[in-house]
Amino acid sequence: MAVDVLLGLQWGDEGKGKIVDVLSADYDLIARFQGGPNAGHTLEFDGKKFVLNTIPSGIFFNNTQNLIGNGVVIDPITLKREIDKLKDAGHDLLAKNNLMIAKKAHLILPTHQLLDAASEKKMGDGKIGSTLKGIGPTYMDKTGRNGLRIGDILLPDFKERYQKLTDKHTSMLQALYGEVADFSEREAAFFEAIELIRQFPLVDSEHLVNGYIKQGKKVLAEGAQGTMLDIDFGSYPFVTSSNTTTAGACTGLGIAPQQIGEVIGIFKAYCTRVGGGPFPTELDNEMGEELRQIGHEFGATTGRPRRTGWIDLPALKYAIMLNGVTQMVMTKADVLSGFDKIYACTHYNYQGETIDYMPYDICTVHPEPVFKEIDGWHEDITGITELGQIPQKLKDYIDFLEKELEVPIQYLSVGPDRKQTLILH
Repeated sequence: MAVDVLLGLQWGDEGKGKIVDVLSADYDLIARFQGGPNAGHTLEFDGKKFVLNTIPSGIFFNNTQNLIGNGVVIDPITLKREIDKLKDAGHDLLAKNNLMIAKKAHLILPTHQLLDAASEKKMGDGKIGSTLKGIGPTYMDKTGRNGLRIGDILLPDFKERYQKLTDKHTSMLQALYGEVADFSEREAAFFEAIELIRQFPLVDSEHLVNGYIKQGKKVLAEGAQGTMLDIDFGSYPFVTSSNTTTAGACTGLGIAPQQIGEVIGIFKAYCTRVGGGPFPTELDNEMGEELRQIGHEFGATTGRPRRTGWIDLPALKYAIMLNGVTQMVMTKADVLSGFDKIYACTHYNYQGETIDYMPYDICTVHPEPVFKEIDGWHEDITGITELGQIPQKLKDYIDFLEKELEVPIQYLSVGPDRKQTLILH
């Protein structure tokens, strides 16, 4: 049995949480493989709305186990807040016993967040657009071999290790940014959260996941952010700090490449981006604002307004190639209902050439999008439940995308609720 991977093909916020929730009942294990609490996976069902930052989106199914993998960076305070909110809503994860945490996952300390904010402030107009969750500095400590991991909280000298790292951070804050660190309140909350985390199964996740595979159980790897934010292949330096592609599932869970099965890529019927950096198809006008309002395009974690634009096919082809996508999900098709015309970027004008691929640099040399005009549809599709109810103009749009991208669109999302999902093939 192989591990299926579900991830975003754009700049993030494609609706991964909802689709994982839709698929979870068919899997034995849902495993987050990268990212941190900058992710905001929104799920809606039974008239309730949940936003998950670190916890995998299969948590609401009793027959499904969930794993926070080694590639994730964990803020104990945020994780405790998530756990407490779920408990208040009737989902006691300790009682359900369906959440496990990898010992090799790294910890976000209060001082990591201070470093994140100080760095972003110093960059001024050139800032990355960080969510200020401390994720970048945590991954820096991980690659610099200074980090603390979940497994360390079980060691008798954990507090000494913690103190050594925070002393280093406070020295950096003073020397590099001229700031005196005050994090006593967050530090108390940090250690309170650590006590809660100790009550969950802390596992050697690479052995656990491979054990599931050997037993023939079904595993779904859940990604965060999107392909165009990948640290290696995204719009560097305006990217996240982890590998958001299929390759990240291998390193973020400890599975071999040949264990990868289906790769399910999710994209919006249009495009959005949060934070700074290039966005070739951006609509910085009334049309973009209309998309933002109709689509409720505000960050699930930060509340920041998302930048909006038309769908970008060169970027999607790039993401499909990098990830080995075998099937796709199109979300938010309902947002485009009512537009007389919609547009798809099919090529870029770039340095005097017309190209249909993602070039090395789109930050300093901005590609000019070449758009194809497409007839829109006016029908409200949020209540449709059968394929025969899909408007012909939307079918034409789907057919056009499948032909251009050469991958089938397996699922169509027509609203935020779990039930508002159609299987097309």
